[in-house]
Amino acid sequence: MNSALLLHGPIALVPVLLFLAGLVHLDAWKLLRLGMVLRLVGAGALAAGAGYLVNNYVYGHFSGSFTAYSGYVSPWIEESLKAVVLVFLIRTRRVGLAVDAGIAGFAIGTGFALVENLYYLASRPDAALPVQVIRGFGTAIMHGGATTVMAMISISLYERRPHGGLYLLIPGFLVAVALHTGFNLLLVRPALATLAILVVLPLIIYMVFTHSERALRNWLETDLDSNVRLLEAVNIGTFLDSPAGRYLQGLRERFRGEDLADMLCCLRLHAELALRAKGVLLLRESGLEEPPIDEETRQKVAELAQLRRAIGRAGVLALRPLMMATGKDIWELTLLGR
Repeated sequence: MNSALLLHGPIALVPVLLFLAGLVHLDAWKLLRLGMVLRLVGAGALAAGAGYLVNNYVYGHFSGSFTAYSGYVSPWIEESLKAVVLVFLIRTRRVGLAVDAGIAGFAIGTGFALVENLYYLASRPDAALPVQVIRGFGTAIMHGGATTVMAMISISLYERRPHGGLYLLIPGFLVAVALHTGFNLLLVRPALATLAILVVLPLIIYMVFTHSERALRNWLETDLDSNVRLLEAVNIGTFLDSPAGRYLQGLRERFRGEDLADMLCCLRLHAELALRAKGVLLLRESGLEEPPIDEETRQKVAELAQLRRAIGRAGVLALRPLMMATGKDIWELTLLGR
């Protein structure tokens, strides 16, 4: 058994690691550091361990065949466990764009697939090498690809509703379960299952990845201009004559004067910090070393948080049309907070 793992394991596992490395290399913005990617692979491996225990328990109470269980039950369990890691990443703003969410999803799926494939190789050492390689490679791409698709769909929905609930994860989760179910049902013919996964998923991932990179670049350009114009208007005293200023003045009947002053300070600080965060992204894209976050910036991050608490939930909601309106706007400030 050990010799089978040593001989056949790398052939079945290395390709998916190379695919993950390729995604990380394609990320010109370096949104996820290597250490984070490796931790996500480890999280996926832990999810696979939990999946083994849960599947054993549920299958022990399942009256149907193993084929029916693997096709219609286990995908729900396994994708749910991988989704737990995604929920943590999205809710804590550790990912905020389709690019980094896609890489995170594939890393989680890679860790899950590594454990599952090692278990398969260990439990069936006498299986023919072509079967082991085809099944192992197909399973790895399926797990990585399904979680990537779930992550990208979910982060796109959270981008539009950054304060939305877990229900926004459901569409991506259902797509991942459908992909997983289709692959498992085709495993009676592993070559066909692997071919289908290899044709469909990498193409989808590449197209979405490329589109997301372009969208990120366009957002940076337009938002940079918006932040600069807002700061200029505040600094030269013309902000109140702008549409945003008139909107803020229209809140006088609902908020006290000191609250409106705090809200204006929120807008100014947010614009300054957003420019700083975008500068970090542009330095990463250029391959230049980014300077460490200075104490003044850290104080501004803390001051912004204090101002948000001072104006309360009602004030934050009132400012939403002017700042932090999308998931990207919220996520970019976490770059400075971390």
